[in-house]
Amino acid sequence: MNKKQSKNWVDTHFHVFHAGVAVKGARYVPPYNAALQDWMALAQGVGVTRGVWVQPSFLGVDNSLMVSALKTHSDVLRGVAVVAATADVEVLEALHAVGVRGLRLNLAGISHDIPEWTQAEPVWHTMRQLGWHLEVHTDQGGLPKVLAQLPTDMPLVVDHMGKPNEAHAMDASVAALIARTKHVPTYVKLSGAYRLGGVDALNLARIWLHELGPSALLWGSDWPCTNHEQLASYPDLFASLETWVGHEHLDQVLSHNPQRLYWSDAVPL
Repeated sequence: MNKKQSKNWVDTHFHVFHAGVAVKGARYVPPYNAALQDWMALAQGVGVTRGVWVQPSFLGVDNSLMVSALKTHSDVLRGVAVVAATADVEVLEALHAVGVRGLRLNLAGISHDIPEWTQAEPVWHTMRQLGWHLEVHTDQGGLPKVLAQLPTDMPLVVDHMGKPNEAHAMDASVAALIARTKHVPTYVKLSGAYRLGGVDALNLARIWLHELGPSALLWGSDWPCTNHEQLASYPDLFASLETWVGHEHLDQVLSHNPQRLYWSDAVPL
C-alpha cells in the first residue's frame, strides 16, 4: 500500500490495558501490558494515523484509562465506551466531551438476553442527542436475537464482521444487517477474522462489500488480538484489508467512513 495516500487512515478497533487488571469475575485477565505507545508505533508503521480505542469487556464500566488517553491525544484518538444501562446523562456527556462517540455491548460468551437494555430509554435518548452509535459484539449467529431487543433507529456498528453462521447473503445475521441499512446508518467492522468460527473471512468480506457497499465498511486491527495473540502481526492484519476489499476501496474504508462516523464534529486536520 502506498503510504502517501494514508492521511487520516483509521484503525477503528484496538485495545489498551495493563497486565493483571480486570473487574472481579472477568472471564479474561490479561497477563501482559498492551500499551498505547506500542499500538501507535505499529499503526504508524503502516500509515495509520488515527485510532478508535474500544473498551475491552474485562475492564467493565471503568473507562478511566481510555478517558485519560483521549484527553492527551484528542487530535488522533476517539473512543467507544462501556457503561451501565442505568448510566445518567452526566456520565455520557462527560465521555462525549473527551472524544467518546459510541457505546459498546460486548455479549460474546455471555447471555444474549438483555432485558436491562430494553429498558434503557434514557441512555438511548442521550445517545441520540449526542450523535453516538451503538457497537455490538455477539457470539456467532447471535446478532438477530440481540438486534430484536435494541432500538431500531440507533446507528449501528457491528464488530468482527458480524460473526454470521455462514458467509451467505441469506444467513440470518447478514440478512438482518442488509435490512437495517435501509433505514439507519449501519457499519460492519472488517476485523477479527480469527473469531469467525471457521467462516471464510475473504468470502464474508466480499459479501458485505457487495450487499452493503464500501460506504458501510470499517477496518479494525483488534490489536493485540486477545486470546489470539499469535496472530497479532499488525502489518499482516492491515494487509488483509486490501485482500478483502481491493485497492480501490481502501481510502473509503480507512478514511472517509471512519472520519464521518467518529470525527464528523471535528475541524479537519
